[in-house]
Amino acid sequence: MAEKYQSREERRKQMQANQHKKKRKKPKNKFLTFIKRLILVCFILGLAGVIAGISTFAYYASSSPKLTKKQLSDPIPSVIKDKNNKTVATLGAQNRKYIDYEELPKQMENAILSTEDTRFYQHHGIDPIRLGGAVVANFTKGFGSEGASTLTQQVISMALNNKNEKTLKRKAQEAWLAIQLERKYTKHEILEMYVNKVYMSDGVFGFETAAEHYYGKSLSKLSLPEIAVLAGMPQSPNNYNPFDHPDLTKKRRDIVLYMMYKNHKITKDEMEKAQAAPVSAGLVKEKERNTNANKYPAFVNEVIKEVQRLGNYNVYADGLTIYTTLDSSAQQYTEKILNTNSIINYPDKKMQAGIALVDTKTGEIRALGGGRNMKLDRGFNYAVDTKRSPGSTIKPILDYGPAIEYLHWSTGHRLNDVATTYSDGTPINDWDNRFLGKMSMRKALYLSRNIPAYETYKEVGKERAIRFAKKLGLDLNSKEIVESSSIGGGVRVSPLQMASAYAAFGNEGIYNKPHAIRKIVLRDGVTEIKPHVQSKIAMSDYTAYMITDVLKDVLTKGTGTTAHIPGLPAAGKTGTTNFDKNDLAKYGILSSSVQDSWFAGYTTRYSLAVWTGYESEKGKKYGVTRPYQTVAQQIYRHLMRYVSEGKETPDFTMPKSVVRIGSELYIRGYIDTAIDKKSVTQDAPANVHAAYDADSNKITVTWDYKGSGATFNVSGTINGSAASFGSTSGKSITVANPKAGATYVFNVTATVNGVKSKAASASVTVPGGSTDTKADDNQNKQPEDNAQKQPDANNNPGTDTNQSGENKDNTGSDKRTNSGNSNGNGSENSGNGSKDNNNSPGNSSGTGTSSGNGSSANNGAGTNGNGSSGSNGTNGTNGTNGTNGTKGTNTNGGNSPNKGENSSGNASANNNTGSE
Repeated sequence: MAEKYQSREERRKQMQANQHKKKRKKPKNKFLTFIKRLILVCFILGLAGVIAGISTFAYYASSSPKLTKKQLSDPIPSVIKDKNNKTVATLGAQNRKYIDYEELPKQMENAILSTEDTRFYQHHGIDPIRLGGAVVANFTKGFGSEGASTLTQQVISMALNNKNEKTLKRKAQEAWLAIQLERKYTKHEILEMYVNKVYMSDGVFGFETAAEHYYGKSLSKLSLPEIAVLAGMPQSPNNYNPFDHPDLTKKRRDIVLYMMYKNHKITKDEMEKAQAAPVSAGLVKEKERNTNANKYPAFVNEVIKEVQRLGNYNVYADGLTIYTTLDSSAQQYTEKILNTNSIINYPDKKMQAGIALVDTKTGEIRALGGGRNMKLDRGFNYAVDTKRSPGSTIKPILDYGPAIEYLHWSTGHRLNDVATTYSDGTPINDWDNRFLGKMSMRKALYLSRNIPAYETYKEVGKERAIRFAKKLGLDLNSKEIVESSSIGGGVRVSPLQMASAYAAFGNEGIYNKPHAIRKIVLRDGVTEIKPHVQSKIAMSDYTAYMITDVLKDVLTKGTGTTAHIPGLPAAGKTGTTNFDKNDLAKYGILSSSVQDSWFAGYTTRYSLAVWTGYESEKGKKYGVTRPYQTVAQQIYRHLMRYVSEGKETPDFTMPKSVVRIGSELYIRGYIDTAIDKKSVTQDAPANVHAAYDADSNKITVTWDYKGSGATFNVSGTINGSAASFGSTSGKSITVANPKAGATYVFNVTATVNGVKSKAASASVTVPGGSTDTKADDNQNKQPEDNAQKQPDANNNPGTDTNQSGENKDNTGSDKRTNSGNSNGNGSENSGNGSKDNNNSPGNSSGTGTSSGNGSSANNGAGTNGNGSSGSNGTNGTNGTNGTNGTKGTNTNGGNSPNKGENSSGNASANNNTGSE
């Protein structure tokens, strides 16, 4: 028992000791347990990731497309369609010379592999080492920042046409197909595919074709620097084109040479000598260069540029279907204008022209004229590439447009064409060296006067002028804009820019960036790429319309009458730039010649800008002589008439924000104080009519008005006492519960932007009172200024010549509705008798004496029935009528004499009682 007990005690002590040990080791065990678990979790996650990656790779690989030998070696051309979806050009067909691997110079191979894939002969389609470097770069710099593609994968990418997609799916499919390609073809065959399929800019494919295109000789005859130029191009063919970008080409060439030296393909001495060679050495001369000829080179070139801006697409190899905005008919006519003399009589073959036609509402390019007798498919495009001074066509953009937009000027704003200098003291002149004095903004613009334009620019300010221009697509550099920019100095633009800028004036101030592509459909026939074209508000609708209204005058009575097309609502502006005195003397140019001649104009359908001029040739400048300075206007007229024929072209619609006062336009709610008030005449209301309605017991006054935005004020009299009937923006008022038997006279005026018109009047008599009277017929009155009394020779007041039937200060016509007799007598020193016509039954006579010419009496018998009295009779030959007595009240039949005496020729009226 003791042994068992001891053993139990020992065991208990041992257990306690063990527990103490565990307690002491517990912290260490927890840490180890955590580490073990962490490793286990990471292993499981890594394994899951590997499994998922393999599964994803397997899934993507299984969906990889099948590639044929033709796809791997041949480019697929792209098709360009016009706005009616008709094919107008095919790009990339048959511009390639095939070369076998055995014909490939070893130095060319070394240059290609040193640049594109140094481990080409070691890997099996994918390069793990290169892949590892790319993975690190993608984690540190973002996905897609560095490629891991081998040369084999590049062949696959060119065949798939998916280089724009930096996705795992693309990479997985490329890797899988690259492995399959390596299994099926030898390294030499794959390299042969690459050197024949790769794009080399200018529509050229393959190294052999590129050698002949850029250097005029076969690949085997190229020097080391020339080989390095071609080897560096595939990374970015258009940027490293030695014709277009020699500076970038040199940098890329030198990198290729360094890589060849690094990979022990050339010596350091060979590298340095090759790097010292000029890039231009050996290149084909510009006049001898040849490219694929397209049907419409200027437009197709712009399409190619836009495709490249939309993504890394190759129009010569990617099999794109490009839907454009081209109007084929307009483009054909544009080519005819430029390349023949059947429409325009050009002075010589050297004169150049650039034409841009866009849709006013959308900015879609309808036609481009890149130049006259252009021989190069990818040559200089005068419609897009040229940057010339716009002359006075800039005035609506930098001067008058901003003045209306920001300063709220009217078209009648007064400016002064007087001797002026720039701030440095340089005088400003016009072509005629004259100063025309004070004139409206309208006249200054349609006559294209320089000094008023400069004064306007100063008031607008440089910053606001630039802000306005940038909204119209002109990215002007603030440092380059100077005071003379107000008339075109220091500004450089293209016809396409000007056509698009002017289109905003014809589109209610909305600007659309010019574009030639509607959409691109990729080779799969499903995927569509569309340009993001968003309309932007460039200016207020009042600015657009007011500038347009003035520019319409340019075509009818300003500097652009040669561009006028009868019956077509259009607006436009001329522009010319002069030579400085030094150039005139140096090159023997006539002082009347100009460097550039422009016309930019638009309708509600099209906007068209035309530039004409000369390029300097061997350091010599040429000028456009005066007889040919309207060629730009002639081109505009012919092309605009052609594209507008058979189409309805609405006139420009005046917005509600604009009001017209006389011939000038004003912004509603803004009063321009700098105007010639004497020349501002507001249209008066017309056809004023007043009528009494017995059923509703109210008078309704109506009128017409041809303008808009007016406030009408109605005043007048009630039985000769002044009265106000209020104001309205409508064209009628009513007077409720008028006074029975009273005569109401209404004078209506129109006020727009603080300018008040003359009055037009009408009157009506309300039936009632002590007798059964009826309202007189309403008669319209002319404006007050035309309703003047005719004085006699002694300045005596005579009969009012106003025919409205209204009783004014000197009116004595009787209005009678009941039978009775009325006599009115008046005498004057040298006046003939008055004539009184009555339309009521009874007798009426008027007598008058004339001390110098005897007496003259006119009697008129009234017709039976009720009616208003007639107008005053015509005057005697010797003088005007004296004033008649005031109208008497009506009673039952009877006789009442109306006597008026006139001393010294002035008639006085006494009480007149009796029936009327």
